[in-house]
Amino acid sequence: MGGNAVIGLVVHPRNDVSESVATVVAVAARVGARVVARPADASRLGLFALDEPEFAEQADFVFSLGGDGTMLGAMRLMAGRPTPILGVNHGNLGFLIETSPAELPGALERLIAGEFSLEPHSGLAAGPDIAFNDVVLTAAKPWTSVALDLSLNGVRHGYFRCDAVVVCTPTGSTAYNYAAGGPIISPSVPAIGLTPVAPMAGISRPIVLGGAEVITLRGTAPARASLDGASSVELPEGTDITLQLRPNAVNVVRFDRAAHERRTRIKLSLLDLPLRPDQLIELVPEHLRDRVLKQQS
Repeated sequence: MGGNAVIGLVVHPRNDVSESVATVVAVAARVGARVVARPADASRLGLFALDEPEFAEQADFVFSLGGDGTMLGAMRLMAGRPTPILGVNHGNLGFLIETSPAELPGALERLIAGEFSLEPHSGLAAGPDIAFNDVVLTAAKPWTSVALDLSLNGVRHGYFRCDAVVVCTPTGSTAYNYAAGGPIISPSVPAIGLTPVAPMAGISRPIVLGGAEVITLRGTAPARASLDGASSVELPEGTDITLQLRPNAVNVVRFDRAAHERRTRIKLSLLDLPLRPDQLIELVPEHLRDRVLKQQS
């Protein structure tokens, strides 16, 4: 990240991110970079505004200041581009995010020095749209079940009748999919998960498919598809929605993969991922663990 670089900010719509914005602006001024944001964010933060197409085209780096929802929005905005995306956690758990606001100054210095790696993330393409966590299909009429015929690579494979069907990426497998009883899928596996929520008939167990599979779901009644919980598509009766994994759709900045994985284990433990007491102790940073053991001795 050097002179003439364009830094794009995607920010949480409500949380106070002003301190992190000030940090980014100060460092950018020092190295001769320019900081931009989308119009609604720019007017609130006093930054130069770019419409979304120009933002995606011109940004050399994108910083997401918020939680996982903000990070997913930044990833969808930059889908198909190699632009590095750095998440700074101004939200809650932040599964996708490695950097805290307190760590941001040091993270910026490492970006300038080129001391980082890029972690590619796959997306779930749904026509012209893309999701990085999941596509959730429900009935268009609230409080009714959804009925969907399933085809794989053009061959019919049964049907779902349930409250919802969650189709997820490995990244999204720890979200709604996990809450609905679906499997956690390693990010290293190019795979797609399908999990029926409260199944009543048809397919009643989660399915894990290879990343090259082409999934088609057809509603036998009007349905709705929600992408990452941020946008939705109406599906009239008899309409097909085709879903396919899109490998390496975006690049997320990583400074310390091992540290990020340790934090992810802690966050997963908060979701009741079964761990023995000795495994929970492993999640405590070593210097804190030693301090507690000394106090107990």
